[in-house]
Amino acid sequence: MKHVMIGASLLALSATAASTASAEENLWVYAKGTDTRPKGSTELKLSSISRLGKGKGNGSYAFHDIRPQIEYGVTDRLTIGAELIIFNHNYSITNPDLNPMFETQDGTGSYNNTSIGGYELALKYNVLSPYKDAIGLSFVAAWDHRDKYRLDGADIKQNSVELMALLQKNFMDDTLVFAFNPKIEFERRHSDDGVDFVLEEEISLDISAGVSYRVAPKWFVGLEFRHQSDYLSPEVNGVYEEPSLKPSHFDLKKFQIGTQHQNGNYFGPTVHYARENWWATAGILFQFSGGGSEFAFKQNGKNFDEHEKVHIGWTLGYEF
Repeated sequence: MKHVMIGASLLALSATAASTASAEENLWVYAKGTDTRPKGSTELKLSSISRLGKGKGNGSYAFHDIRPQIEYGVTDRLTIGAELIIFNHNYSITNPDLNPMFETQDGTGSYNNTSIGGYELALKYNVLSPYKDAIGLSFVAAWDHRDKYRLDGADIKQNSVELMALLQKNFMDDTLVFAFNPKIEFERRHSDDGVDFVLEEEISLDISAGVSYRVAPKWFVGLEFRHQSDYLSPEVNGVYEEPSLKPSHFDLKKFQIGTQHQNGNYFGPTVHYARENWWATAGILFQFSGGGSEFAFKQNGKNFDEHEKVHIGWTLGYEF
């Protein structure tokens, strides 16, 4: 958590100036603003985040998370959205301790495949406007279903509920934009290879922050920070695989935040270009620190079982 506060503080200090972006334009790779779509309007988006590298001497790893998306303004304050999740994995892991990538592919550590990973449905509701109020505030609720695991492409069944708060503050006549997004996700997934039935109840914390400044008409440049961590203890055939880790629970009978298994922190630049009906955003974020429990794969102060060396993302949007 110390790295989370340091990263957010660095963004706040580095903020020095971008004009108002149109509704639902993404100025960053992960962080989002508070704007919702105007009533009756529609936007199509195509985004891709490439997660590359699992540390020195561990082999090659590339995972591309591709998402075509549609959003519709039900009212000026309420936007609904749906997206398809497409996974492309291409990796050859040489370190047998780097899992799940090595062990799930018949112990070869190699996999190259494109598949439908799942889909997501979301609601976004705006409470306060950064253009009219002291600060912008919106809330997002989403339901996510997965048939493939994002790390290795293995078959799973996963259902998640995501809850996110979006905060946005504009300065200098809306030329400088700052966003802060805390998100919590409740994930329940299982897999069954005929030998082991694995159940994971996971609580995930994701914090993104971004600052963006208009350097020229239609052009924004910015910086972005992201923290991601999860809290769980995997259960195999009804027995907790690592008894020293406290499991997470989030049903009607019991709520408990488990032991943190892993964490990763990223920082990097972004760029945004917008025209009347379309826009494009790109960015690159580097993992600068990471860690986790004794069972996480850590190397040189970074986490590589759940995280990567670098994330390269882009989004295209068309409004009509």
